[in-house]
Amino acid sequence: MLFQYILIATHPPMPLSCIAVIFDLDGVIIDSDDAIEKRWREWAEQRDIPFEDVKAIYHGRPMVEVIEEVAPDLDSEAEVDRMQDIMAAAPDHVHAFNGVKDILDGLPPERWAIATSARRRTATNRLNHVGLPTPNVFVTADDVTRGKPAPDAYELAAERLDVPPGDCVVFEDAPLGIEAARRAGTQAIGVATSAAAEDLSDANAVVPALSVVDVHLTKHGTLTVRRKAEA
Repeated sequence: MLFQYILIATHPPMPLSCIAVIFDLDGVIIDSDDAIEKRWREWAEQRDIPFEDVKAIYHGRPMVEVIEEVAPDLDSEAEVDRMQDIMAAAPDHVHAFNGVKDILDGLPPERWAIATSARRRTATNRLNHVGLPTPNVFVTADDVTRGKPAPDAYELAAERLDVPPGDCVVFEDAPLGIEAARRAGTQAIGVATSAAAEDLSDANAVVPALSVVDVHLTKHGTLTVRRKAEA
């Protein structure tokens, strides 16, 4: 068994070999669920929109797409700017997940990237708030025209890393993100922090959190991604 909870694997299980790793941000590197829910709730109440309608669709999606779906009569870009201001001004209830800093500290900077559905200002603010580095390759909603589950963000991250998508492993917590990674041609590991493991079944493997993962640079120059118990 890969871990003591649930393993759903229709592809070869861990360990996985790759050249580079790409992380989603919220729900993988940073625990921001409470902060995101709080800000969306505030916005929905101000706009007299049922919060449950918003909550049902916002996970893993760009702000602009959520707003366009639940409030098509509003100026979506203006509303995104407003949400950006709200989130950037108060990054409370945000912290890095256990084990993340150790993983990032052990990776050469040219071997990892972040690809997030958040806007750059919000994402950068969260990284700064929790004391994590901004990667050399940092793909945000500002860099692509289509959000997840479109593969654009992960394709662009692989391109900027100068690594074929098939030689990348993506860490994702959202089903839409796993779909985006698979469509981009990468390997994928589901991180079951905010979605049930069975909802991440399209991933190569599923883990409960990055704290159980080891990413090791081998003497051959490749990366091995495995569960710590397998080391």
